[in-house]
Amino acid sequence: MTKRILSQSFTLPNGSVISNRIVKSALSEGIAEANGRPSDALFNLYERWGKGGAGILMSGNTMVDKDHLVNANVMIAEDDEFLDDYKKLADSAQAYGTHLWMQINHPGRQAPIYLDKAPVSASNIGMPSKLYLEPRPLPENEIEDLIERYATAALIAKKSGMKGAQIHGAHGYLVNQFLSPLTNIRKDKWGGSLENRSRFVMEIYKNMRAKVGADFPLGIKINSADFQRGAFTEEESMEVIQMLDEAGMDMIEVSGGTYERAAMVGTQHKESTIKREAYFIDFIKKVRDKISSPLMLTGGFRTINTMEKAVDNGELDFVGLGRPFCVFPDVAKDLLSGKMMDCSVPDLITGVDKIDMTGMLQTPWHQFQLVRMGKGLDPDPKMDLWMVYEKVTGRKRPEEV
Repeated sequence: MTKRILSQSFTLPNGSVISNRIVKSALSEGIAEANGRPSDALFNLYERWGKGGAGILMSGNTMVDKDHLVNANVMIAEDDEFLDDYKKLADSAQAYGTHLWMQINHPGRQAPIYLDKAPVSASNIGMPSKLYLEPRPLPENEIEDLIERYATAALIAKKSGMKGAQIHGAHGYLVNQFLSPLTNIRKDKWGGSLENRSRFVMEIYKNMRAKVGADFPLGIKINSADFQRGAFTEEESMEVIQMLDEAGMDMIEVSGGTYERAAMVGTQHKESTIKREAYFIDFIKKVRDKISSPLMLTGGFRTINTMEKAVDNGELDFVGLGRPFCVFPDVAKDLLSGKMMDCSVPDLITGVDKIDMTGMLQTPWHQFQLVRMGKGLDPDPKMDLWMVYEKVTGRKRPEEV
């Protein structure tokens, strides 16, 4: 095996050269200003990550509509109002040679009730939780408006000096809701057959490409499957990926699951799959045989040997890492130099089964690390999990623990 194959550069179909094969996959930061403007905390965070040596930094969810948010304090890109701030964000992240891509998203039905009193989706299929309201099915004129909004956000990314943009088509958000027959029961041209269900994402891509041109990289994050009965399947994902490949997508990132079945963070996998690290590797091997677009795989990678083997075997072109970047901001540089061989994050265990089995503290614990970096502090791998519990729930630590 070529030593440190992950250190080798890669040229995307449009000619963009990525310095290495490690990508920080998107993490919702939650530290933008309340109105969606990129904040000083974000500038600090992305400058810190920019020094860390990744080939690409994918931004967290950047929303196309201020009235529909995945969570509070996320970036919003509806028009040029915050363009100067996005330019500053791009400069902060890219000063050391990495590329920043804007991940563009809409929550659809996955908008919590405290943020969205009138959620929308492909159909009126609600989330199985009282934390979300039943969504209103989008009429065609609003679908067309959303397609335009995604493209506008991509153009903002280009004008800001960012090096690319990514459609969030995974994890149960709006694009995924159109793709899945579980959440899309429409009878018009936007529902029914896979061709119709994929029309939304294909039109988003075509409109983006028309606005940003051939020289600006466009990618997508897409589920290998939703891991729910009656939902988006591996076979359907393969067909959609082939459509995107033929349309000219510059990078396809494979992940999996939704927030009902969180396969992307390992909670739905067998122990043997978790030990193998790359949760969706079997699927991406099949994809590799059918398409020519560059492939990125996110979900489970922790050891340099596994990462290098996957790239060296030609199964994928880029390794996506998420949570390791929350704890080890220099993880890319350290893996590539050999300083780090394993980037496993700390086991977050309280000892209380009803808390640990839900994984309810995993995401906020990592997000609090981003808050620290936004303040100019280093991450704290020993951050007290019970402190996180108290902040998240508003309740004191159980007395029996």
